[in-house]
Amino acid sequence: MICRIKWMANKRDYYEVLDLSRNATESEIKKAYRRLAMKYHPDRNPDNKGAEEKFKESKEAYDVLSDERKRSAYDQFGHAGVSTSAAEGDQNAGFGDIFDSVFGDIFDGSTRESQRVYKGADLRYNLDLSLEDAVAGTIIKIHVPKLVHCQSCGGSGAKKGSSPVNCPTCNGAGQVRMQQGFFSIQQTCPQCRGKGKTIGAPCTSCRGQGRVKGSKTISVKVPAGVDTGDRVRLTSEGEVGENGGPAGDLYVHVLVKDHVIFARDGKNLHCDIPISFVTAVLGGELEILTLDGKVKLKVPAETQSGKLFRLRGKGVRSVRTSSKGDLMCRVVVETPVDLSKKQKELLSDFEDSMKQGGNKHSPRASSWLDGVKRFFDNATN
Repeated sequence: MICRIKWMANKRDYYEVLDLSRNATESEIKKAYRRLAMKYHPDRNPDNKGAEEKFKESKEAYDVLSDERKRSAYDQFGHAGVSTSAAEGDQNAGFGDIFDSVFGDIFDGSTRESQRVYKGADLRYNLDLSLEDAVAGTIIKIHVPKLVHCQSCGGSGAKKGSSPVNCPTCNGAGQVRMQQGFFSIQQTCPQCRGKGKTIGAPCTSCRGQGRVKGSKTISVKVPAGVDTGDRVRLTSEGEVGENGGPAGDLYVHVLVKDHVIFARDGKNLHCDIPISFVTAVLGGELEILTLDGKVKLKVPAETQSGKLFRLRGKGVRSVRTSSKGDLMCRVVVETPVDLSKKQKELLSDFEDSMKQGGNKHSPRASSWLDGVKRFFDNATN
């Protein structure tokens, strides 16, 4: 008896352990214990004897103060008013009982007495677009293969006239509780695999899955200005979920096909325009095709092959900006082919007249020849 009194004298006051006043309410006691249990739990403090002792101490305090009868006895007689079997021996009771009463609203709310549902898988669809449709925007119908609800059983998985029943192992929770020492762990039910239901007579069409392979035709609104790599998200157009879960999403990935005239670079368009030798020398006016229609391009005299002309505002307005890009036109002087005898004679006469003018008619060629000459002179010295 003397030893017991000495042991009790060394114990801390339960209200002090939980940092509470003596008129603390039931909810305040629960909140205080929750805070300490999370702080000193052994899983969070491995190999920490001090934390383990504080955890046991707070559990013991909560076990007494959360029980109206024990708390009344403790308030009147202190530790002596609480029997050893109640205050100390209850530590051997399953920790899962206290864990449920304190943390059940956090960990069990989504699984208790409810069938677990699963969101359907997201799907990807690669959409090839012409440059014109990508720039202007369009509406395209696509055919998407995917899992859909089984029409025979309505998605339940059970044969017509029957229905799924609660799993006898987990009683419909979809999870079972495993007790490991003083800590309770939940895991997926091995019999129903988390569904919470079992099917005695499976549907012959879907073999109890509730889903079958199917397809759907969907209209996709493609915004103006999309480019390769952009994607359009269609909410809930993916595969249907399990056990009535929400459907996944469909992601339409855009790939803009090569164009016969234009090449796209962000907001800008590029194109090559062949011009005749005469137009390059004398200048002239060309009719240029753009995505908005035809426009006139004035080519100045003595234009060199490769000259770049910018037509502002004739490019693309992307989905991310309000401004419109430009059309970059590169002129390429075309060498005449399939000439007649007379045409060749005229060109020979023209070449002779060019030589009589010296280097002034071909400054770039003369400059290049001078550079080559200097290179070989320096190499031989």
